[in-house]
Amino acid sequence: MATIPSQARSKQLRACLLCSIIQVPADFRKNGCPNCEEIVGLKGNPERITTCTTTFFEGVISVIDPDNSWVARWQRTSKYARGMYAIRVKGRIPEDIEANLEVRGIKYRPRDQTDQD
Repeated sequence: MATIPSQARSKQLRACLLCSIIQVPADFRKNGCPNCEEIVGLKGNPERITTCTTTFFEGVISVIDPDNSWVARWQRTSKYARGMYAIRVKGRIPEDIEANLEVRGIKYRPRDQTDQD
C-alpha cells in the first residue's frame, strides 16, 4: 500500500507513467512501483525512476477501495494497489517498456488521456 506524503514533500511527487500512482522518488527507489514493478523496474534504479515517472501530472484521486470504486474503474486503476493516483500524466513510457508490454500482449494506454475509449 502506498503512503500519503507530507505537505513538505509534495513538490517532489512523481507519477508512474504506466499506472499513474503518485509517490516521492525515495518510495519508488526503496519499494519500486506497487503496480508495475515487474515491468518498469524502478526499485533501486534512479535513472529508471527519471525515465518512467514524471512530475508533470494533473489532478489527484485517492483510491482506498479499488475493487468497489467507480472512480478507480473510470481511471482504470481498480486492479491496482490502494494509493494516490494522477488523473492525467504527461509523457510516455520508454520504447523498450512499450515493446515489452506488446510482447506480453498488454495494450499500452498513455495516462495523458489521448487514448480515449
